[in-house]
Amino acid sequence: MVTYFLSFAVVIGIIIFVHELGHFLAARSVGIRVEVFSLGYPPRMFGKRIGDTEYRLSWIPLGGYVKMSGMIDESLDGESSLTGAPWEFQSKNTWQKLWVILAGVLMNLLLAVVLYTGITAVKGVPEEKGPYIGGLSPNGPAEQAELQIGDRIASVNGVELNTWDDLTDMVYPRPEEELTLVYEREGAQHEVTLTTLRRELEVDGEWQDVGLIGISPQYVYRPATLEEVLLSGVHGTYNMIRLVGTSLSMLVTGRASIRDLGGPLLIAKMSGESMREGPAYFLSFIAFISINIGCLNLLPIPALDGGHAVIILIEGTLRRELSTRVKMALQQAGMVLLLALILFIIWNDATRIFDFGWVKKIF
Repeated sequence: MVTYFLSFAVVIGIIIFVHELGHFLAARSVGIRVEVFSLGYPPRMFGKRIGDTEYRLSWIPLGGYVKMSGMIDESLDGESSLTGAPWEFQSKNTWQKLWVILAGVLMNLLLAVVLYTGITAVKGVPEEKGPYIGGLSPNGPAEQAELQIGDRIASVNGVELNTWDDLTDMVYPRPEEELTLVYEREGAQHEVTLTTLRRELEVDGEWQDVGLIGISPQYVYRPATLEEVLLSGVHGTYNMIRLVGTSLSMLVTGRASIRDLGGPLLIAKMSGESMREGPAYFLSFIAFISINIGCLNLLPIPALDGGHAVIILIEGTLRRELSTRVKMALQQAGMVLLLALILFIIWNDATRIFDFGWVKKIF
């Protein structure tokens, strides 16, 4: 539990700090006064004022915020915060406002590029080792069958395997089918039977229903060329953005369930596991979460950066500001929606990680 807590704090702390630093630096670059820079949501734990800004640490570690003068945001300050001063957010033009609002997301993506580039430079280029288990999905068929990281899958339904592609060739075409696996652990062979999941996955550029058992490959690394180092960060970040976009599309179209979403508890579990796997895995996980949080912040929901950006674009198109009452109502509705989603995801995480059989009996 200590490992999970500390690793979660490091992951979320770095990502929130980088995101809010983006807003902070962008605001300062166009002359907007920053009143509060907070890691965490209120209530306030402690803080220190330096110049015009109070740098604050707050108790709820699910996010952070930068409070800018003259901006109606999550703090829900009303008209009293708007004076028309040149250092206020509302006094800036449309492009300056968009720059400030989107800078947090840009910093999240930049963090991922830097991390992926650094990992490739130090560790090299990953290549699949063979049919070895490098990772397990929480509560997936493989984990439930007590397979472990490092196990080598020797055969599926009697067919011997030599490469990871051999394994996927046997599993992908068999969604919701029973498979018999022989795996090797510490020189001994064991046999287990499990049933694959049915999931929609992009294979060779086409979306198909495939079978999955909830494992990922183990990698070995070779030295990277200079070109591979320079391109790895951009390619890795682009591929992950594409994956996030695909996942959101599947949620919207109903091809995936909202119950597939992961939240703070699952992030804590995965961050602890990645920390135990070593620095490269842990930094890759930070990059992965940073991209996810950055992309999710672009959703057009009031209280998220995407919602603010939509309001800015509407005001720019109309050439006038929306009323404070409308903005307050949008922020309140967005925060209620966001809070409800967070609570649902936390509950969803808990039911996946912990045994809540007694709750199911009640309901």
